[in-house]
Amino acid sequence: MKSLLSVFIYTLYMTLPGIGNALSFPLPAPGNDIVGEVRQIQTRYEDTFSDIARANGLGYTEMTESNPQVDPWLPGEGTSVTLPTRFILPPGPREGVVINLAELRLYYFPKGEDRVITYPLGIGREGWSTPTGNARVTRKQQGPTWYPPESIRQEHAAKGSPLPKVVKPGPDNPLGTHAIYLSMAGYLLHGTNKPYGVGMRVSHGCIRLYPEDIAALFDQVAPNTPVRIINEPYKAGWENGRLFVETHPPLSEQRSREGINFTPLVRAIINALGDSQQKPDWEAMKQAALGQRGIPVPVTPAVAPTIPSTTPAPHSLMLSESEPVASDSQGR
Repeated sequence: MKSLLSVFIYTLYMTLPGIGNALSFPLPAPGNDIVGEVRQIQTRYEDTFSDIARANGLGYTEMTESNPQVDPWLPGEGTSVTLPTRFILPPGPREGVVINLAELRLYYFPKGEDRVITYPLGIGREGWSTPTGNARVTRKQQGPTWYPPESIRQEHAAKGSPLPKVVKPGPDNPLGTHAIYLSMAGYLLHGTNKPYGVGMRVSHGCIRLYPEDIAALFDQVAPNTPVRIINEPYKAGWENGRLFVETHPPLSEQRSREGINFTPLVRAIINALGDSQQKPDWEAMKQAALGQRGIPVPVTPAVAPTIPSTTPAPHSLMLSESEPVASDSQGR
């Protein structure tokens, strides 16, 4: 029975690639960087964060970040939970596909459509980190065949679950129903036969989407579409003249390497301020960094001050007073 059900689900996603719960927003007006709104829902007795996340275009980790006080597996009947469906767009050009590893989220900017579509992701776990860098879509394959690398076959063999050299399309294929191959050798965007891993770090480096999301993205992206993979746990952006920050926990290997370090957040705010004369509330920024709830919060007043700010960021926000401002964060 289980096997028949798996085949049915696989066939459903192969024949109905348009279904899903993607979040799509008009691009904000010039000078603005935020899309979406935070929502609240009441849970049912049988709900889990994994169920709620998938039904609302989110990943598991996003739900736990924004609802730290709620049991993710037994939230209970009638519990109010936050849906973090408000985002500061990632820094850099708004074109093609942009993947933010720290956020476990993909942003797709369809050419000429003045909108953004965003999907939750599963990425490489520690030891199999998904690399950052620039790439392009080279090809797409519906019903992909998987050729497990020797390193993965050895890992499975050591655990007593050996893999064949070739895994053909079907419900047991970890690539799911669709794959989008990148010019970054060995890496691709693909579906999964274990959708509850989306929104977590569980892969061997490739980038997983819910089956319904990869089917929709598969139809939208064309070969040669640019793909930019970044690792930015701290984002800063504007909305109607007010500066906001959005913070996520840095990747575990980054935390092990750098410890508690707010320098990247300070850098993101300074870059976003540019020539602005607004004075950020550094205490509000620090609290946002400590909370790491993945929801944009304001760090400047609603009405811009008229007196230029000359107050520097306090050294207490950095790991050490002697530490220089870091260059681009890497998630390797």
